[in-house]
Amino acid sequence: MTNKIVSLLGCKYPILQSPMGWIARSQLAAAVSNAGGIGIIETSSGELENCKAEIEKMPTLTDKIFGVNLPILFLKDDSMIEMVASCGVKFVTTSAGDPAKYIYKLKDAGITVFHAVPSVMGAKKAIDAGVDGLVVEGTEGGGFKSSEEVGLHILLQAIRKLTDIPIVAAGGIVDGIGMAAAIASGADGIQMGTRFVSSKESPVHENFKQAIVSANEEGTWILNKKSKPCIRALKTEFTRNIHEAGQMDMSALGNIKDLYFGGDMNAAPALSGQSCGLIDKVKSVQEIIDETILGYNSTAKKMQSL
Repeated sequence: MTNKIVSLLGCKYPILQSPMGWIARSQLAAAVSNAGGIGIIETSSGELENCKAEIEKMPTLTDKIFGVNLPILFLKDDSMIEMVASCGVKFVTTSAGDPAKYIYKLKDAGITVFHAVPSVMGAKKAIDAGVDGLVVEGTEGGGFKSSEEVGLHILLQAIRKLTDIPIVAAGGIVDGIGMAAAIASGADGIQMGTRFVSSKESPVHENFKQAIVSANEEGTWILNKKSKPCIRALKTEFTRNIHEAGQMDMSALGNIKDLYFGGDMNAAPALSGQSCGLIDKVKSVQEIIDETILGYNSTAKKMQSL
């Protein structure tokens, strides 16, 4: 498969793994890279030494390209930028802030930079800052979201009118049909989060994986729309209280590791996208990527015949 992202980054397939806090570590990221996609190590957890160790572990687990996510608002200084550059990382996604703050330091280190955006305005700022590509996040995705709730395909088409740089579509994609739809709307590749969270290689507790598998297309809520941060999470007793109150503070996320790794589904919001309604089985990362590419090719062939 050849397109802008494959040519630019040297991956087999234009499929990125979302940088979920605590979850997107070397175990999952290496599996994605080895399967032909691009695994991404998170740093949003703030556990800088642990994240550094995970980045340094990656070359021992894969000889394929991988990336690191840098959430700009959470960076207290340049230490993470310097660490990423010193580790020989070649690809970075930035998010949660203005990429102009660090773009030249990253690019001077020979790093390709894609910035995650939830809006047309955010895309314009990132393009003006000089990023190499965009990750366009629709409201369908899990985790931190824009309160405006603009759907992925509206965003893709609106942003594609502005630029011809590579675009990765994120939010609500779990398979080849979703990938084909995203590319038809202007994307060059996709990013999947919830689908990989529920993979065999994902480090999260089986309770979380099964909650994703069991959820339907109405299985999530957008929470905290009256305040910040706005998030999408699975419907649970814990999130029901937040939904009814209409707001929450960051302390609600304080015990999220007890959910991720202890299996307590009421310890914190279980961040998940609407795509949970399309996931019916825990599969290996290799199966997920292979089936996505097979489904994409099949869908594209059907479209050609119409």
